[in-house]
Amino acid sequence: MFNAFERTVAARYLLSRKSDRFTSVIAGFSLVGIMLGVATLIIVMSVMGGFRQELLGRILGLNGHLGVYAADRGNLRDFDAIAATIRRLPNVVSATPIVEGQVLLTGAGSTATGGLARGIRPEDLRARPIIAENIRAGSLANFEGEDAVAIGTRLAFRLGLSIGDKITLVSPQGRATVIGTIPRLRAYTVTAIFEVGMNEYDSTYVFMPLNAAQIYFQTGDAASQVEVFVADPTRVRAVNREIRAALNQPVRILDWQDANSSFFAAVQVERNVMFLILTLIIIVAAFNIISSLIMLVKDKGRDIAVLRTMGATRGAIMRIFLMCGAWIGVVGTTAGFVVGVVFCLNIESIRQFIQMLSGTELFSAEIYFLTQLPAVLNWTEVMQVVALALSLALLATIYPSWRAARTDPVEMLRNE
Repeated sequence: MFNAFERTVAARYLLSRKSDRFTSVIAGFSLVGIMLGVATLIIVMSVMGGFRQELLGRILGLNGHLGVYAADRGNLRDFDAIAATIRRLPNVVSATPIVEGQVLLTGAGSTATGGLARGIRPEDLRARPIIAENIRAGSLANFEGEDAVAIGTRLAFRLGLSIGDKITLVSPQGRATVIGTIPRLRAYTVTAIFEVGMNEYDSTYVFMPLNAAQIYFQTGDAASQVEVFVADPTRVRAVNREIRAALNQPVRILDWQDANSSFFAAVQVERNVMFLILTLIIIVAAFNIISSLIMLVKDKGRDIAVLRTMGATRGAIMRIFLMCGAWIGVVGTTAGFVVGVVFCLNIESIRQFIQMLSGTELFSAEIYFLTQLPAVLNWTEVMQVVALALSLALLATIYPSWRAARTDPVEMLRNE
């Protein structure tokens, strides 16, 4: 498409002599603008995608995909029969009875914090990878009986607890006496400390055996819910209908999409807005290409006239300047692609390095929910960003190239 003569002329125009260096500087700024725009867009989209994936994985890994509750908002009496019926469904991975309630947590000192106590059978907790594979101290082998609990690392740090220490649970639903309502409290032994990597869970969740929770919350032989994990979390609506059809009693079912719809909708909106805002960087760089090529056409007007009189066609002149703009777009996009991908692959190391140099915490788990900065490269999105940058860069070269091809050599030489 482009012959050697056209490539040579385009290269000479871009690598101008010292007297024409200003045009090359403008072209360099255009290249850097595209590089920064592409790299920033890849990094931000990857981080936003990583946030969504990490939050979704941790929320669903700990809380399940569906929760089956009593229709009257009370406790489930025949929870074992309900769980057994649900487990027989083809798309269900597990169904686990849960007893849970809000509590006030205190350690040996005066520090107190709110938390969520969840009662679960020991074998069910050991079968949950997000907990079983992230034990930082102690062991789930001792998670049994009426005295054992497992807590998160941040909760243990906040209350100053370690393995073997006592943690006291205070329930707001106390027992009535002649002198009024007395809060229900009991001390339990910490047998395991876990870290799932999400601040909300590591700082508030307390797991205890199911029978211990039933005694503490006085539910009797009942459960708060049956927590269901399915094979494909995106098909919870279909499993919801299957569960309703299989059970012979009215129940209330809440899936993860309903429970977290506003949260994930907000993440998606922020992601789309960031994409639109950062695309403006590439658009501005494309306008810089237009400016630099128009200046180049003006500076090289006499050269264009000479080339035309020597037999160069308008198509050849247009291709020369198309190559000039395309070179800026391709090199800038390629550099941005490399910088963006390398940054995403090493983003946690880069964060820790900058944090060490600045002496400030750049990614607070209390604010951002996660303990590490996630970045997941979606290669389809990366290729879309690259294609967008190349398209804008090539579109930016059309008008200046057309203007160069329309230059009248006679008029240009006469003006000279």
